[in-house]
Amino acid sequence: MNGFEIYKKRGDDVQAIYRSRLLTEILLSLNEGSRKLSQLREITGSTSQALIPKLRKIEADHLIETKEHEYFLTSAGKIVASGIADSFVTFWTINKFKHFWLRHYLEGIPSPLLKEIGCLYESEVLKDRGMKILNVYNNQLKMIKEADHIYGISSVVTEGYADAISERVKEGVPVELIVPLHVAEELKRSPYLEKIEALKNYENFKLMAMNEDIKVGLIVTDKRLSLNLYKKEGVEYDISTGLFSSDSKAIEWERGFSGIVKGRQISQNFSDAEIC
Repeated sequence: MNGFEIYKKRGDDVQAIYRSRLLTEILLSLNEGSRKLSQLREITGSTSQALIPKLRKIEADHLIETKEHEYFLTSAGKIVASGIADSFVTFWTINKFKHFWLRHYLEGIPSPLLKEIGCLYESEVLKDRGMKILNVYNNQLKMIKEADHIYGISSVVTEGYADAISERVKEGVPVELIVPLHVAEELKRSPYLEKIEALKNYENFKLMAMNEDIKVGLIVTDKRLSLNLYKKEGVEYDISTGLFSSDSKAIEWERGFSGIVKGRQISQNFSDAEIC
């Protein structure tokens, strides 16, 4: 049975929650922790007379329980409330950055991470415009300079990025980079090959390649993340617009790429590199 069939069969139960502001607010509030009736009154701005029937309903549905005058989510209630919270955050994240999503190629983001895109809610979109023609680029270099460790997927390569990374590696900062095929080929040529050769004995530096052109660019540090995508058609990489965040959930979301995008270490001279 697919989602539509379940909705058609159990739609009344779903709509009972989403149609009721109070039911939704109660579940979302309890998803953050236990609450007394007085606290729920303050949070929802409703009276006890309005709240109690709603509380009795979801208690009868075994979504909440009471103990010492406090309301708690049951195990089943935690699943329902968490799902409701995720659905709202996902919708808000899509809506908040709708122009960014609409103008870019989202297929470059792995499906499991698309489902958790709500983790990016506390982000901001930076653009190159007016006198700030290198706004995105400069913010990324600043991230690299301030990082205590760096993970990245590089869909473009510049001497500025290469120099910034080289400096941090030599300072002892752990750096792990994944590059697509077209970037790997570029790294085999001067001046990048010489820069990589200079780093070959640093154990804190890992450079890996994929046998495909990854349609995404990201930098994840211990403090911040940067996400760049290809433009809508999936042909041209957009270096002038990026999504940035220092929120811990966003950083963890982007770190998920390391478990999904797999690579093998590129050999020192690249000629016998194993491309996974």
